[in-house]
Amino acid sequence: MHCPYCHGKSTRVIDTSRDSRGGIRRRRECENCQQRFSTYERAILSSPLIVKQDGTREEFDREKLLRGIRISCAKRPVSAADIERLVGEIEATLQSMGRAEVSSRVVGDMVIAGLKELDQIAYIRYAIVYLGFDDLLSIRQEINRILEG
Repeated sequence: MHCPYCHGKSTRVIDTSRDSRGGIRRRRECENCQQRFSTYERAILSSPLIVKQDGTREEFDREKLLRGIRISCAKRPVSAADIERLVGEIEATLQSMGRAEVSSRVVGDMVIAGLKELDQIAYIRYAIVYLGFDDLLSIRQEINRILEG
């Protein structure tokens, strides 16, 4: 492991702990400059291809999913840890399905369900795009469903 400060090649592990997202966090110290930094390790498991609405296929992209959820949660009281946890849960569920291909609809439904529990405003923001609400009446009906339920 190279030091991110001085690019030295000699670092030592000070502390190791399991992370709630299923990875390992290591606290390290550079033996050259004595700066401390953390690294995060997680297993790379095969994720299924995502089949889009138009039939095209693309690799599951954790960062793309994270970006979309962060946009929905912008300026909302949702912590970065909660967003990371949701993305981690979705990724783990997809990997545990054991399928080579999964519909983008399945991923979208998981995001919708997760955001509904996390923050209702973020849920509405995501739903407007994902469910294709194209007028105020449909948005109002969804808000009324949330308020009644």
